[in-house]
Amino acid sequence: MRSLEAVAADVRAGALDPVELVEEALSRATDAAALNAVVHLDAEGARKAAAAHDRSGALAGVPVLVKEIVEVEGLPYRCGSASMDETDRHDAEVVRRLRAAGAIVIGLSHTHEFAYGCTGTSNRVGPCRNPHDPSRMTGGSSSGSAAAVAAGVVPLAIGTDTAGSVRIPAALCGVVGFKPAYDTLPVDRVFPLSQSLDHVGVLTQTSADAAYALSALGGLGEFEVRKPHLGVAANPEYLQVTPEVGRAWCAALESLDVVEVRLPDWSDSFVTAANVQGPEAVANHRGRTLDRYQPDVRQRLREAAEVQPADYELAKHHAIAITAELDAVLEQVDAVLLPTVLTTAPLITAADTADGGLEVRKQLLNNTRLANLTRHAAVSVPIPAQGLPVGLQVIAASNEQAAAVTCYLEAGGRVSTGGFVQI
Repeated sequence: MRSLEAVAADVRAGALDPVELVEEALSRATDAAALNAVVHLDAEGARKAAAAHDRSGALAGVPVLVKEIVEVEGLPYRCGSASMDETDRHDAEVVRRLRAAGAIVIGLSHTHEFAYGCTGTSNRVGPCRNPHDPSRMTGGSSSGSAAAVAAGVVPLAIGTDTAGSVRIPAALCGVVGFKPAYDTLPVDRVFPLSQSLDHVGVLTQTSADAAYALSALGGLGEFEVRKPHLGVAANPEYLQVTPEVGRAWCAALESLDVVEVRLPDWSDSFVTAANVQGPEAVANHRGRTLDRYQPDVRQRLREAAEVQPADYELAKHHAIAITAELDAVLEQVDAVLLPTVLTTAPLITAADTADGGLEVRKQLLNNTRLANLTRHAAVSVPIPAQGLPVGLQVIAASNEQAAAVTCYLEAGGRVSTGGFVQI
């Protein structure tokens, strides 16, 4: 498997043709169509861009997918919803940066409708399916980005993360999901879920690729890969994992020197994050006609509307104190490790239970909301597991520190790397 850096270098040197790279990506997208990972394939536009490529840039010739809540000029803007169908849009800044770095956008990836869900099952075209087992969830909301990278459609995809939406699907699909610190990558022309918590991130096959892509997009400075001093979350709420996840988690820690650290109170931070997100989501959808929204998204907006203004203001203030608590922990260690998700990929049908998949959503979101509330860098990397993929989450004080730790783990063979899933 060639790295992003190697691919781009070969394109710049004339050893690889962007046209061939695009044709390979389009072919893989066609082969993987049943996964529903790609909701719009811009074959004509991608071929035209490849043919006119000047063979320059840090991402020269690299085919990329962009989550469909991010505006891309000339492509449909639907956000996964039957309530939207717009085309008169301009490139978001992150898309402009991709193009400036030489990447070629081949299409749009599946999102849970309006990015308001962690399962990846609610979209105008139906659920996104996990390449490891199409009967199972990808997680969400950056569902198609994770599934497409796992299936080898593209080596790089753009996602967004408000409560775990890059890291959850990365964990369930067995790829790397890097949520950089808040405001690292611009969110302009990205449909907002919660402006206080929204982050733009990247999904790749390896930690080295994630770091390289983030650097190419202007979101990462130089860093040194060295043996880190690592903390492991001691809060019991973060460790209520299924047996499959537990085995992989314990095996991953065996080869590491770690110390236990206590993160901010789980219940306090979880509720605080929810009380920040809810009112902002409601405000972002105010005035829109909800009758064509997916049922679970309508329900989530109804629940969010119950958060009182006083609770929102209190949560915004309390987030500052929780962030200071985590800052203090990260002064003691280079990064904190915890399972990304408590379970492996659930069946897609688990989202259709009488409670609207509430228990599944709790399992998926349990460990990821903290880093959105505190706005720290957080990365999910795949660790060796029997059967379905399992993710290990790294939370660090900076993007550079997160990249250094994940690249250290990868270089030492402590995380899974390899080719894409054969479908």
